[in-house]
Amino acid sequence: MPYGVTGATLRVMTHIPPPAAELQLLDAELRQLDVRRAQLLHRRAWLLTALQPAWSAPSAPPLPAASPRREATAPGVQNLLLVLGGILLALAATAFTLLSWGSMGIAGRALVLGGVTLAALGAPVALLRRGLRSTAESIAGIGLVLTVLDTYALHEVAFPDGDGVSFATVASAVLAVLWTAYGVGTAALPRPAVTRTAPVTATTSPTLLLPLPAALAVAQLPLILWAIAAGGGLRTITAAVLLTAVTDMVVALRVTPRAVRAVAAGGAFGMGGWGVLATGLISLDAAGPGAAARAAALFTLAAAGASGAAWLASGRGLRTTAAAAGGLFVVAALGGLLRASLPADWTVPGYLTCGIALVALVRSRLPQPVRDGLGWASGVVQAGAALWTLPAVGVTLLGPAAWLSRAWSGAPGNTREAAATDTFWPEHATTTPLLLLAVAAVLALTVRAARWRPQALTAALTLTWGTALTFPTALQLPYNIGLLVYGGTLMALLALGHRTATTLALVTSLSLACLALAAEPATLAVLASLTAVFAAGALRGRLAPATAAASLGYATALTCAVGASLDWQPQHIALLVLLVPAAAALLTARITDPATTKAVEIAGAAAALIAIDLATAELPVLALVLALCAVIVAGTAIRPERRSLGHVAAGLFALAAWVRLGTWNVTDPEAYTLPVTVPALFVGALRRRRDPSATSWTAYGPGLTVTLAPSLLAAWTDPHWTRPLLLGTAALTVTLLGARHRLQAPLVLGGSTLALDALHELAPYLAQVVGALPRWAPPALAGLLLLALGATYEQRIRDARRVREVLGRMN
Repeated sequence: MPYGVTGATLRVMTHIPPPAAELQLLDAELRQLDVRRAQLLHRRAWLLTALQPAWSAPSAPPLPAASPRREATAPGVQNLLLVLGGILLALAATAFTLLSWGSMGIAGRALVLGGVTLAALGAPVALLRRGLRSTAESIAGIGLVLTVLDTYALHEVAFPDGDGVSFATVASAVLAVLWTAYGVGTAALPRPAVTRTAPVTATTSPTLLLPLPAALAVAQLPLILWAIAAGGGLRTITAAVLLTAVTDMVVALRVTPRAVRAVAAGGAFGMGGWGVLATGLISLDAAGPGAAARAAALFTLAAAGASGAAWLASGRGLRTTAAAAGGLFVVAALGGLLRASLPADWTVPGYLTCGIALVALVRSRLPQPVRDGLGWASGVVQAGAALWTLPAVGVTLLGPAAWLSRAWSGAPGNTREAAATDTFWPEHATTTPLLLLAVAAVLALTVRAARWRPQALTAALTLTWGTALTFPTALQLPYNIGLLVYGGTLMALLALGHRTATTLALVTSLSLACLALAAEPATLAVLASLTAVFAAGALRGRLAPATAAASLGYATALTCAVGASLDWQPQHIALLVLLVPAAAALLTARITDPATTKAVEIAGAAAALIAIDLATAELPVLALVLALCAVIVAGTAIRPERRSLGHVAAGLFALAAWVRLGTWNVTDPEAYTLPVTVPALFVGALRRRRDPSATSWTAYGPGLTVTLAPSLLAAWTDPHWTRPLLLGTAALTVTLLGARHRLQAPLVLGGSTLALDALHELAPYLAQVVGALPRWAPPALAGLLLLALGATYEQRIRDARRVREVLGRMN
């Protein structure tokens, strides 16, 4: 050590231990590190176990492609088997009772029906205790059907000469009581004990759902049958129907079981609709104020029931609906009284006046749902009045189409004669413009809500347009004046620039063009005017697609009219019509708006189709027209954004060649269908491979149908055996492939084709076998088999559910 080192420096210098001591220190440190490392590894293992569900997805290898989904569930198959088996057994029992009844004595009859009925009603009790509720429901339904057959048998044995209607009245009441007691009794059965291996679920509930709704359904009959048995007239029976509907309404609003409420609601709507319809017929047949007053009393009963529902119901929508029905019944009652006092032409205006009067109640202090319902009732009456004018509007719009078959036969005397050439003007339709204008005014003046204001104005515009169109026909204005009114309406609608107005203008132009066909000068003038007017309308931005297409359409009609005026043949006129698609192809190259371009192309395509139709009178000209259309399409396909039209051009060229090849008289359908089926199935297989969730109907249904359906039709008319054999082999192959891959479309299509093909071949032999058996035996055997399969299916589903719950508790 140097001599210059001080003592203070020596005290702060690091002490280096001897090698043996340093080795001991290093071993101690390493042991501590090993202990710490073991603790950290243990902690890491615990964290990996805790985070395994979260880390399993990203760390797992990529999943294989999803397999095609199954298209039928196990419970669905079970319910289908049980329902089908119950229906077949019920049909077999009915056939046995009605057809084989006379071959047995009274004791045998009682023994068979009584024993079967008791067995069918008692079996569900045992099945419920075992948890097989679906099977119990099916057998209980059979038991209820058997009680009806017992009632029929009782009438045939004990009361063969009695009044059938009176017996049916008592029988329906007794059946309703018995079925209600049966349903309540099964609901009172003790529930199965809850064990660890068989927990009680919704599927093991001991309550049958069928008896109580069935009892309520039968309870619809006694009051009506009593009214019939008592010799009541139509009004008495209608009152009984309305009272039954009111009772159903109370049950639907106050009874708890959902199934019973559903049946009660159905009965209320069904009986109520029947009663209201009968009341309406009575009101329409009323010849005087007295009969109209009695019909109004029935409507008042219906209105009272609907009003009671509006106050008793809890839901806002139901209360609104009931109030609307009550308002309609009041309008019907008052309108019927007015109808008996006013001329026939003012019947509908009278009803409309009563409906408009309901608008005043909308601003009253009634509850909001009731006011909403009354508003809807008023709207329904106004809509009904507008619908009543549809025949007159339809004659005005569609009647001129009759001139298509009698063009240029001479101008009629007035507009009504021109519109109703091949039809009749509706009776009492003189007030049609007044009705349309009144409803339009109500919509425009009363609907102020911002949500409904645009729709109301649109409807008002439409009704005003109907008023303008029906005005010349209702008042029988001269023919030329009617053409001017139609033209002025068209110009006014186009001036508005609204989408709805443009649509109405297009409809008006069609009616105007047909109406102008009565005379040749009017036709040429109107078609030229329409072409020019719509061409001018195409200069306006958002109206261009519709107006440009309309202009080309009327240009097509104008070319046809010019050709007919020159006495050309249809196939020669087709060459003139091709000027329109050629012009459309030239225009689309200069139009920048995509929507207008598409509309012009569609109009040109339609003109080309008309030319093709005209050329069908002569096959060489048709081939020429098809080739020219292909040239026009090929010229359009030169544009980069329309390169896909090259396929259409190729198809048109091919179609032109097929017209020439049609002289070969090839009649086998497979020659036309197989070239379509094979690519379609190939494309379907590729889609299923890329998208396993796609259904087999989407992938394979079209391709299989294209070949199987025509071949099956041909096989049924083919007297030889070759085609049915080949078709059956192909259908069997398709069915087996569908069963192998569990695909619904091949199974259904192949199986159906195979069954129909086999039925065609084996029909004589099947007729001999079926003729040797009783008519009710095959459905009875099939029903028993399906019930057995359904019960077994349900038991297996129940066992599988139990095993799954046990495994879940073990986990």
